[in-house]
Amino acid sequence: MDQQELRVSAGVGSRWFYAAPASKFLRTSTDGILAVLVRGSPFSVESTQRDAWIETIQILKQALPHVPEASWLALEFSIPRVGKRADAVMVAGHAIVVIEFKVGDGSFGADGRRQVWDYALDLKNFHSESHDATLVPVLVATQASSPTTEPVVQDDDGVVRPIDAVPRTLADTIRTTLRELPGRAVEWERWAAGQYSPTPTIVEAATALYRGHAVEAISRGDAGATNLTATTGAIDRIVRESRQNRQKSICFVTGVPGAGKTLVGLNVASTHMERGRDSHCVFLSGNGPLVAVLREALAQDRVANRNASGATLRIGDARRQVGAMIQNVHHFRDEYVRSPEAPFDHVALFDEAQRAWNREQTAKFMKQKRNLGYWKLSEPEFLISCMDRHTDWATIICLVGGGQEINTGEAGIGEWLRAVRGSFPHWRVHISPHLHDAEFAAGEALAELHDSPQVSWEPALHLSVSMRSFRAERLSEFVKRLLDRDVGPARSVLAGLKSRYPIVLCRSVDAAKAWLRSRARGNERIGLMVSSQASRLKPLAIDVRAPLDPVDWFLKPGTDVRSSLYLEDAATEFDVQGLELDWVGVVWDADFRSTSHGWEPWAFRGAVWKRIRAQDRVAYLKNAYRVLLTRARQGMVIVVPEGDEGDPTRDPTFYDPTYEYLLDLGVDQLD
Repeated sequence: MDQQELRVSAGVGSRWFYAAPASKFLRTSTDGILAVLVRGSPFSVESTQRDAWIETIQILKQALPHVPEASWLALEFSIPRVGKRADAVMVAGHAIVVIEFKVGDGSFGADGRRQVWDYALDLKNFHSESHDATLVPVLVATQASSPTTEPVVQDDDGVVRPIDAVPRTLADTIRTTLRELPGRAVEWERWAAGQYSPTPTIVEAATALYRGHAVEAISRGDAGATNLTATTGAIDRIVRESRQNRQKSICFVTGVPGAGKTLVGLNVASTHMERGRDSHCVFLSGNGPLVAVLREALAQDRVANRNASGATLRIGDARRQVGAMIQNVHHFRDEYVRSPEAPFDHVALFDEAQRAWNREQTAKFMKQKRNLGYWKLSEPEFLISCMDRHTDWATIICLVGGGQEINTGEAGIGEWLRAVRGSFPHWRVHISPHLHDAEFAAGEALAELHDSPQVSWEPALHLSVSMRSFRAERLSEFVKRLLDRDVGPARSVLAGLKSRYPIVLCRSVDAAKAWLRSRARGNERIGLMVSSQASRLKPLAIDVRAPLDPVDWFLKPGTDVRSSLYLEDAATEFDVQGLELDWVGVVWDADFRSTSHGWEPWAFRGAVWKRIRAQDRVAYLKNAYRVLLTRARQGMVIVVPEGDEGDPTRDPTFYDPTYEYLLDLGVDQLD
């Protein structure tokens, strides 16, 4: 065995528990292979798992001699993006065969098919040597009498639709499938050493981090991930220096939409979670849906993992454990209004810090909801004052999104800077140079701090590459150009997106739903989104006033009418900010209209549309569409309704110019 084979068989980066050329696998005894699997497992192996491995090994030993293309096999292949392991991955001639065994199952379930399909899609999208390969997902139900026979269907990207097999037909299934599919031979040594660079959703990332995975294991290996690692390192250094020097510091992290600001924050919070009071970090967000979805996803995952290992954990206990790391910023604020004590945490991380309330909005809330008529502080000033109660050291990390203010009373990041300058001049300030950019609206406040000896400018605090859409890093730039009406640059950026990130345009919600359903594979999530001001979509069965639970919408399966997958409820910018789906349908109402002289924002009041002229509300509505148009990871369909000549509130002239503007940018019409 040469050095390459030795390194690969040992499991590069613990990517698998066992790997070997097919010939060696066949020569090795079942007990010998089982011993390697047991040693590779980080957990104690229960008898049920051991028995399942034995049956899996025996089935593969029967099948591989009859699959001449099989050259290499890995067992328990890690898919860290979703925190699971594929039972077997085989490099077979010109294809990568991913096999999921359902030991003891007498039928082929939809969940199993989606699971193995997900594994194949994950490799196709995120494994460097699989991008141009054929991926064949196979589901084996060990007690089924015979497989469901369906024709082999291969999608445009080379991923085959899931194929069913039983132990006695596995070899023939693989052999027949490979014979029907074209492709070039895959060199197993090169494939096994390929780079795995995942781009998880924020829910997947939070789950993996909470389980103890390093951020490097769940992020891409390109410039985006390098940027992510550099930003995390800069924050860790600031926290460490603050603790060592017994000083107080605040840092401002900027980034383009989808660049991983929340991922950075969750990584910092999770790595400090077990370090005790002296450096404990809390992740705080005023984004209620984001907090609710993350907390429930983490709690459900923790219960599932503990129960799978033989332990018992109640969902209520899991929710309390998760709540120590992720909290709603308003609950944190209210706690320290009541208590004069310093917070438990020495490190507080504020996600979407620009959405904190200004003084007027905070005072209004405190008077109406908390019966405190004397309130004089903005939310940023009060939150800094809470951390300033520590007598030794403290660090505040503000994650700042550009052009993300979507609510009345959201102060913007300038309020944090003014609070530091006016009330906390002893705090060290670490600032991303990109805070000067126009979308952060902090220029005036920055100018007042510019020459302060307490301020340092740190390029590593900016995340410049969007990682939400692994298919289109320049999506956020296209959306910015679209909304700023920079027609030429928008066309240019869109032309570069089309090959990997489809954006299509239509006039029918039903057509958009059909397109979304045709695109989704495995457990990919789809959903409809609309502006919270889209009041005249009711004739299309979309009512923005109908209550929607984001936890159900983002986490429930497709069989549940409350799920995004059901395509029955549409979420608004308030429900989805900071979260994402794979495929999105954005339904564009007459609240934000294209005209010959620019965008016109409107609000529906009573029975008529009324023009919005207040500049802050104009900005909020523009930002609402910025949020909606940057939620899709893989592609989106935009629906601009045709309107109705018989309905003055849905006059076609409200909609047609927007449709024509998007067509003029080069957005493709849906056939």
